[in-house]
Amino acid sequence: MFRILVGVSGASGMPLARQILTGLKALPDVESHCVVSDGAKKVLEAECSSGPEALTDLADCAYAPEDFAAGPASGSWWRARNTAMLVVPCSMSTLGTLAGGCARNLIHRAGDVALKEGLPLVLVTRETPLSLVHLRNMVVLREAGAVIMPFSPGFYTLPQTLEDMLRHFCGRIFDQLGLQHACPRWAGVKK
Repeated sequence: MFRILVGVSGASGMPLARQILTGLKALPDVESHCVVSDGAKKVLEAECSSGPEALTDLADCAYAPEDFAAGPASGSWWRARNTAMLVVPCSMSTLGTLAGGCARNLIHRAGDVALKEGLPLVLVTRETPLSLVHLRNMVVLREAGAVIMPFSPGFYTLPQTLEDMLRHFCGRIFDQLGLQHACPRWAGVKK
């Protein structure tokens, strides 16, 4: 059994968060957990015309962003099983907070715990262009062990829809955790 915490911060990209949670739900040996930040709730309304239940209902377990007593706030919760964390999407505010070692909500605290425990932490950043501050925060977190994975869809699969691009990128995220998926991979140029 693999336990994955999905933190959803207040950056644009709620359809990707929904695709990730949908993909995790389809995997038989994965238990998904979810935290939707207050900022994410506002973006979710703007991008998907829905509330947090559009994401939390896809997870096996959901936590309030202010619940510092929740399991993911403790290192012992993380050590109980094969555990990893995704922040999808990861705002620059969340990125900066994690780089500074601060915790203003459960997503920050859980990310900090994942780093200190040496467990997988994948940050799907959403911002462009990037400032020097953003880049330095990314370097700090990469050096601390996080995977920085900006949402950069691949076009070699010849996607026909946004959903095709989201599914493919979801597969690339799953690759970072060693999870099986059926998304197409680059096979080289055929001559």
